[in-house]
Amino acid sequence: MTEHAHLADTPADFSAPSTERPRWQAMLRGWRGKCPNCGSGPLLNGYLKVNHDCAVCRQEFHHHRADDGPAYLTILIVGHLLAPLLHIVFVTWRPEPLTLFSIFAVGCVGLSLYLLPRLKGAMIGFQWAKGMGGFGDDT
Repeated sequence: MTEHAHLADTPADFSAPSTERPRWQAMLRGWRGKCPNCGSGPLLNGYLKVNHDCAVCRQEFHHHRADDGPAYLTILIVGHLLAPLLHIVFVTWRPEPLTLFSIFAVGCVGLSLYLLPRLKGAMIGFQWAKGMGGFGDDT
């Protein structure tokens, strides 16, 4: 018998949540900046700081870390939207370079500032729905 034969007889426990949580609903609530559990309490404190817990249902959020995911997704979305638009505007109307730069710089910054907290909320909602980043019972 091999030394790992006893592992096949024991069930794997990966600390998965005991009940299935609605992923899309949690992500939509997070996108709106609300608690993925109850949909009422605020998820973020200020622009990007995650609250310790929900003020309504007391769901803990301090262990959820979005890290660079929202920034990466923001860059990906803004780049894929504005790069083709920049090309179309340049080829169609040939505006002055300073005008083109000014319009697209403001658009890029504005869209990035709009998307970043929403993508962070959606990512935390996804983590919550999948039971990632927490220990014990998060109900």
